[in-house]
Amino acid sequence: MAKYLVIVESPAKVKTIKKFLGKNYEVAASQGHVRDLPKSQLGIDVEHDFEPKYITIRGKGELLAKLRKSAKKADKIFLATDPDREGEAISWHLKTALHTDEEKMHRITFNEITKNAVKTSLKEARDINMNLVDAQQARRTLDRLVGYQISPVLWAKVKRGLSAGRVQSVALRLIGDREDEINAFIPEEYWTLDAIFSIPGEKKSLTAKFYGFKNERLAIHNQKEMEGILQNLEGISYRVDEVKKGERIKKAPLPFTTSTLQQEAAKTLNFSTQKTMRLAQQLYEGIDIKGQGTVGVISYLRTDSTRVSEEAKENARTYIEQTYGAQYVAEGKKSPEKGKKIQDAHEAIRPTDLSRTPASIKESLARDQYRLYQLIWKRFAASQMKDAKYETTSVRIAGGEYFFTVSASKVVFDGFLSVYTQDEDKKTGVLLAKGLDESTKLTMKELVPEQHFTQPPAHYTEASLVRALEELGIGRPSTYAPTITTLISRHYVAKEKKNLYITELGEVVNGIMLQAFPSIMDVHFTATMEALLDKVEEGKVEWKSVVRNFYPDLKEAVDAAQKELEQVKIEDEVTDVICEQCGRNMVIKYGPHGRFLACPGFPECRNTKPYYEKIGVPCPLCGKEVVLKKTKKGRKYYGCEDNPDCEFMSWQKPSKEKCPQCGGCLLEKGNKLVCADEACGYVTAKPKE
Repeated sequence: MAKYLVIVESPAKVKTIKKFLGKNYEVAASQGHVRDLPKSQLGIDVEHDFEPKYITIRGKGELLAKLRKSAKKADKIFLATDPDREGEAISWHLKTALHTDEEKMHRITFNEITKNAVKTSLKEARDINMNLVDAQQARRTLDRLVGYQISPVLWAKVKRGLSAGRVQSVALRLIGDREDEINAFIPEEYWTLDAIFSIPGEKKSLTAKFYGFKNERLAIHNQKEMEGILQNLEGISYRVDEVKKGERIKKAPLPFTTSTLQQEAAKTLNFSTQKTMRLAQQLYEGIDIKGQGTVGVISYLRTDSTRVSEEAKENARTYIEQTYGAQYVAEGKKSPEKGKKIQDAHEAIRPTDLSRTPASIKESLARDQYRLYQLIWKRFAASQMKDAKYETTSVRIAGGEYFFTVSASKVVFDGFLSVYTQDEDKKTGVLLAKGLDESTKLTMKELVPEQHFTQPPAHYTEASLVRALEELGIGRPSTYAPTITTLISRHYVAKEKKNLYITELGEVVNGIMLQAFPSIMDVHFTATMEALLDKVEEGKVEWKSVVRNFYPDLKEAVDAAQKELEQVKIEDEVTDVICEQCGRNMVIKYGPHGRFLACPGFPECRNTKPYYEKIGVPCPLCGKEVVLKKTKKGRKYYGCEDNPDCEFMSWQKPSKEKCPQCGGCLLEKGNKLVCADEACGYVTAKPKE
């Protein structure tokens, strides 16, 4: 009897796949990569055309020995690692490391871990796709060159073992740039005006929003303009000028890609990108379901594609027709073509069987697994259903030459909304009286003016950063979560209440990178590099030519930075703070969280303290010094040195100047000084130093 060996990546998959195959199949796990570049050295032979030096990963020797033993006995070996570039590279490394007859090795891939998918893949075994392997080799080589050549420059400059990364550094720049935008933002005043009308024969009032003057939209910028409009609206009559009825279609959503799943899970379930990927991996690899055994309940989780297989579509149609009715089944939908096909070889993320409802397997899932599965199930079901239809009504109300508007909509066919609603779908519109028409006269009950101020751009959250990286073409589905996790774990970025803030340490690293390595930090350069890797995958570009073209500029920048650093001897900055343990003047040092005070007598004296930089501004509340502080997670702010007795605190740097209009505190925002009291609204140019 023939013996077959199937090698997968994860031990969790072994149990699931073993169940689908007969006694003649042995299933083993490589537990990820078995060979990689060495950690202790660059591992790229720059002198010999950038040849990578792969070694067996430490701790994998025993595992490889077992795999070699099994491979020797097997008549056929099926390499069943993940269906992406990295999975293809792992299969290629296994093929090399197993030291056995290459002719009996075959590559198989499946997009979901189901009996049908696994058995079909065995019939469609192929050779390893070297274009995919080379795209992964190019990425790994580029990342290694950037990381291992730039990190020592940061270490020399900041005097600590920091790191840089090709995608990581650009993500840090995006967060830093957003922080600068927020800090430089100056609020602008604007007003809104609501009118509350009573309708003849109706108990309920009608609230309409001010639109404009003589059919043109009119913005209200300040109180003076508002007072002028209110004056003109006094004592005039109001009537319904126009009632328009129409229909609005809300399109069914596309099924999830890695990026959209991470964004939606962050928004609705409050999951970090890392948590979402961990749970999705568990759902993909296999869940032990009562009565069914171990089964993969979702398709592969790293994908840029919204494509769905014909078989999955047909199954979805059948399920929707039986459960909701034929009128809910979508007519043949096309997935939109994507300009950038980074990982478009797969399908969208979907349940492996739509009839396996979240409720039916709830008992077999942990709480968070259930919540994520329910999200994926609902989104996919919705994507295969008809669009929702709304009946819309918009009413224009005239008062002299001024106009107010109000609009409402009601669902006439819920379509996909019967399964999947997002926050914006849950908002109920205004209910309009049925008898409103052009002859209806209205009575003004009340005018409600309200002052507002424009808001700065929002801080990045994990979800919005993933969206930005995807839109800019930076990184790929598998890199989003580890990139964000690295930035937070290295204390370059702090996460507070979902928002991401650049820390003091992050600012230092970002500043050095922008100064010394502008091309690495260039968003468009990084996106172009991703496009080149796609060309390697398509077999249109040779992988080493990408590295050859990239390396000379990197080397020139590294050499220039190192030369510049050699000319600057970085000494510890001595302060006037005396060490209470040994009497020496303490010095400023850098740690994982930024600057701190340390005794220069280390290791005899190990005294350390937080470092608070005085900014030369008296506290607006008590007159003592304002110092630069950090939150527990590393975000910068300005506070009084007498805290907690004095409660002064500001995210923006306060100025010595006082507001000439209200006497309040002025804050620095970019090149302007702005009154801390928004209602005052005083703004002036910052004096040149």
